[in-house]
Amino acid sequence: EVQLVESGGDLVQPGGSLRLSCAASGFAFSSYRMYWVRQAPGKGLEWVSTIFTDGTTYYRDSVKGRFTISRDNAENTVYLQMDSLKPEDTALYFCVRATSTIPSLATWRNGARGQGTQVTVSS
Repeated sequence: EVQLVESGGDLVQPGGSLRLSCAASGFAFSSYRMYWVRQAPGKGLEWVSTIFTDGTTYYRDSVKGRFTISRDNAENTVYLQMDSLKPEDTALYFCVRATSTIPSLATWRNGARGQGTQVTVSS
């Protein structure tokens, strides 16, 4: 059974930092692209970042230079380091496993995800 368990969310002041973790189990973690997505109150899911199996990373424009995604295949864990946080980063953050190990079929939409961890940025 695929399991993804996020942690690390908290209430933080603007300009602060958080490190989110996602512990994965039940599948060959190193074979899958992993994603972080988020959902702000009253809005839909929004892609935040991707890490490929080879460590290549991508970010949405609004978080570039502030967020860093990484993975530890030995620990089956993906991380999201978030710095210089802004109120607009407030959301429920999910890690998501790609829908396939085949690159052309891999997407975060409809991928397995955890319960999420809440990040609130407010003074």
